[in-house]
Formats: sequence, structure tokens, C-alpha cells
Amino acid sequence: MLTVIAFVVALGVLIAVHEYGHYRVAVACGVKVERFSVGFGKALFRWQPKRQHPGQQTEFVIAAFPLGGYVKMLDEREGPVAPEERHRAFNTQPLRSRAAIVAAGPIANLLLAVALYTVVNWIGVQEPAAKLARPVAASLAEAAGLTGGEYVTRAGFDGDLTPVQSFEDLRWRMTQGALNAHDLTLEVAGENGKPARQLVLPLSRMEAKDADPQMFRKIGLLAPLTRPEIGEVMAGSAGELAGLRNGDLVRAVGDTAIFDGQQLREVIRASVDGDQPRTQAWQIERGGKALTLQVKPEVREEGAVKIGRIGAYVGAPPEMLTVRQGPVDGVWRGVVRTWEMSALTVRMMGKMVTGQASLKNLSGPLTIADYAGKSASLGLTQYLIFLAVISVSLGVLNLMPLPVLDGGHLMYYLWEGLTGKSVSDAWMVGLQRGGVALLLVMMSVALFNDVTRLFG
Repeated sequence: MLTVIAFVVALGVLIAVHEYGHYRVAVACGVKVERFSVGFGKALFRWQPKRQHPGQQTEFVIAAFPLGGYVKMLDEREGPVAPEERHRAFNTQPLRSRAAIVAAGPIANLLLAVALYTVVNWIGVQEPAAKLARPVAASLAEAAGLTGGEYVTRAGFDGDLTPVQSFEDLRWRMTQGALNAHDLTLEVAGENGKPARQLVLPLSRMEAKDADPQMFRKIGLLAPLTRPEIGEVMAGSAGELAGLRNGDLVRAVGDTAIFDGQQLREVIRASVDGDQPRTQAWQIERGGKALTLQVKPEVREEGAVKIGRIGAYVGAPPEMLTVRQGPVDGVWRGVVRTWEMSALTVRMMGKMVTGQASLKNLSGPLTIADYAGKSASLGLTQYLIFLAVISVSLGVLNLMPLPVLDGGHLMYYLWEGLTGKSVSDAWMVGLQRGGVALLLVMMSVALFNDVTRLFG
């Protein structure tokens, strides 16, 4: 139920803001708006405010099918217009006014993202500290000289280092570097009186196509530093059969000394020989006493790879800190994060078009609904961050030059501005059909990806 509510609220807010952008600029340009609808199909609620802008008699509607919305404006192309109202029709407006009205929807979504990120920055969010777990063996992080336990204080590209506020901040920078093929310079705090040192993660070598767990596995930094402690153990799991309990502190697995939770997870994953699990002696500490348990993991498939699982939460909660910004800095960081997300989204779309990135990055309504529920269950700030990300995606998507989207109409206006002639009706019909076909293909791929992620 939480997932459904969070998804419907997210759609309602994002669509309403998008359409309000169109509506508000249309009214400001003197265009008569006949209907403002959130959703399509049968009207569930409708009302007409008594106090409206001069000349406006807009009907506001909430419709049954929530995946979209529209603002219906007076337009001679859609029906007869009385001579005395012709100056209020959309199609009779100057080019700059029509372009502003069309662009206002996506811009409203981007401004909403700025506002949401700003509120999150002001409220503050609990995030793991940027203390690194032991990197994955043979990964870029290990090759760069990281061993685990380091505290990353600054990071950046091309020598421009800025403070790292949390592990999530570092993770975002690694994502940018990997997808944009830019090396990331890290500065880690010195230990035992030693000076801070810098090292480089050569992310340009990765040729990453997907922002998925495998990308971070190649980088080698999967999680922040945690104690190698066993959490909740599932009933009937390999961990319970071996005698593991909540709170057990793992000191060694076989001949391998264990230092942190991420290292322990990697050791468990690797505890298979072909298709068979490998039983190993675990040295654990329970209530101040040392114990030895024989642990035989279950074998699971992860893609084409066989890995070990024990059916228990591995690793104690990491060190957490509150990331909060001041009034001015919070707004600025909201603008910067919106810009970074928008730029990354545009680059990923471009790479998908050219085949440099996988179409698996496309997500549809099922994945969005799933993330809506998960983020809402984590609290207000996580839900606001989710809304901001989706709002950026909606804004950027609508600016794509597809005929059925706002960006397609802006392309028509660009042609009109350059040539002095509007796009002919024949071309318009053909482009609209092509745009609808391409959009349907994109939606089909996104839905297929949803089903694969959630049920595959």
C-alpha cells in the first residue's frame, strides 16, 4: 500500500508541477487556458475557481489515468475561435511566447528538483561517513593503493578537489567519473600522524555502460567501512544451520583474517568451488568468547556467476553523520546537483542512442513505483531525493527533440525562427507519427527492463 500511495503522490506532484509551468506562462502571455488536467480519461474531480486571472475560465480536472496530464489552450487548429478572442489563441501568439509556454513545463520540473534538493540540504540527511572498506580484489581501487580503513576527505576531477561529505557523495562522484570516462583523484587523511596523500582512480579505463553494481565492483569500492558483525539470520538459512547468531563478530574465515564487513561479504561470495559450496572454519567472537564454527554457504546464481550466500545480514551499521547545509549553500548545492543530474542524464541518453551505453538504463513505471515505495519507507528526506531525481528525468526527457514531446515542439519553433516558415501540416503529421512510434519503442524497452529487474 505504501508503494502505491508513494507512487501516486509522486506522479501527481510531478505532473501537476509540469503542467502548472505551461499554465502559468500561458496565462502570463495572455493565452486563454480552457482546461488544466492532471491525468487522462474520465474526470474524477473537476472544479472552476471563482477567482481567476482576467479573461480566464479554466476548468481544473483530476482524471482517472494518472500517467500524464495536459493544459488545453484556446487554439484555432483545434476548433473555431470567436473573432473577439482570436488574440487569446495559442497559435496567434508571437514565436517567443509560444516557445516560452512550451519550455515552461520541463523548466518547472527542473526548478522543482532544485527546490527539493535545497529542502533536503536544509533538513539534513543521515549518510555513511566516507571511510572505505577493503576494496574488491584485483579492482581499480586496490591497484590504486587503497587497502581499506582510509578516510576520504576530498575528491575531484582534473586536480579540482572539493570536500567529500559522505560515502554517498563519493559514490556519486565515482558514478560521474565512470560514466564520463574521467579519472577521479582522491585525497585520504593521514593515519598515525602521517600527512594526507592523494591517489588516482583510473575510471577512464572502465568504458562503463551501466550504472549498476557490476560497475562499482570493477571500481572496487562497494560500501563504507563496517565491523564484520553478523546481523539478522534468516530461519532455515545456511547461517542458522551453521550456528551463527545475531551479534557474532567474525575474526577469520579459514586462513583469511577478517577486518571489515565488506571483506567478509566478498569472502562469502567466493566460498564456492565450481557449483559446490566450500565449507570453511569461521573464527568468531560471541559474548567475549572465541568460537569456531563450520559454515557451509548456499550456492546462488548472480548473472552467469555462482556465488556463496549464508542468508544473514553481514556487517554492522556504518558510522553515520548528518549532512546539512546553510541557507545560501543549500540553495547553491541544490542548483549544482540538479545541473549535474541533468548533464549526466543527457550524456546517458546520448550514449544509449549511439550504442555506447546499454538500453538497460531505461526505467519504466514499475521500477519508479518500486523506488517510490522504498524511498518513502526510509523517511521524508529519501523520498524528497527520489522526487528530485524523477523530476530531473522528467524535465530532461521532455526537452528531447521528439515530435510528441515539448522538445519536439521547440524544434518546430527553431525551424520557424530560422526560416520564417512554420512546419507544414504534412511534415507535422509524419513527424508526429514517427515520434509516437519511437516513444512506444522506448516505453516497451523500459517496461521490459522493469519486468526483468523486478521478476527476472
